[in-house]
Amino acid sequence: MYHLINETVSSIRRKIGDFTPEFGIILGTGLGKLVNEIEVEYQLMYANIPNFPISTVEFHSGKLIFGTLNGRSVVAMQGRLHYYEGYDMQEITFPVRIMKALGVQKLFVSNASGSLNPAIQKGHIGIIDDHINLLPDNPLRGSNDDDFGPRFPDMSAPYDKTMLQQGLEIAKKLNVTAHKVVYVATPGPNLETRAEYRYMRIIGGDIVGMSTVPEVIVANHMGLPVFAISVITDEGYHADLKPVSLTEIVAVAAEAEPKLTAILKELIACI
Repeated sequence: MYHLINETVSSIRRKIGDFTPEFGIILGTGLGKLVNEIEVEYQLMYANIPNFPISTVEFHSGKLIFGTLNGRSVVAMQGRLHYYEGYDMQEITFPVRIMKALGVQKLFVSNASGSLNPAIQKGHIGIIDDHINLLPDNPLRGSNDDDFGPRFPDMSAPYDKTMLQQGLEIAKKLNVTAHKVVYVATPGPNLETRAEYRYMRIIGGDIVGMSTVPEVIVANHMGLPVFAISVITDEGYHADLKPVSLTEIVAVAAEAEPKLTAILKELIACI
């Protein structure tokens, strides 16, 4: 891992010079347009970065974008990686380690999710306070490199409390309906059954998705503070659950995207 990271960082540095991003951003399903707000200095296709996994999902672009957002230097992943694509957890989280090695000091993660909580409706925003990991593997499994982080990292507060509170206050100021939530991570790619939705609500979940948690675990392992925000695209709590299509999910995410973008832009500016 150490050799792969050095090789990848060296290759990126040859293309971006001494540009040092302060913040890393991972953009989820239907949320890639935040990059339109970035004053872009460099764009690198995943396929052209050594050792970098390539997103196989049709609505994920697969670009690493370096530039300025609200006067702050950022690197954004336009297109994230998922366990259901066939990657192992080390591959999914490799970009987070690269961001840290490039100088990133805080990580912002976005995703689309389904609601388990009747108080949280389609089009609302969830700001993640905690998570429940139902994924079948862990990115820290295997030998540990103490240069990256401890063998047994603490996860009592996986999401930065200060940024969480700032995000909620910004949402309120912008008149955006936002909830502090517990996120449940599942493998995918299928959506959940009615019984699974009920189960995840019973064990304490508010929203459910197929990403985020592996990246957050690795960020915590490396001491990288995380802010995670979700667009609620569908509702799984209805007794008469109706089928939902990917087209509908992406459409709702796109409609709600300006709210998420506004919150992230202001949060980045005020940190």
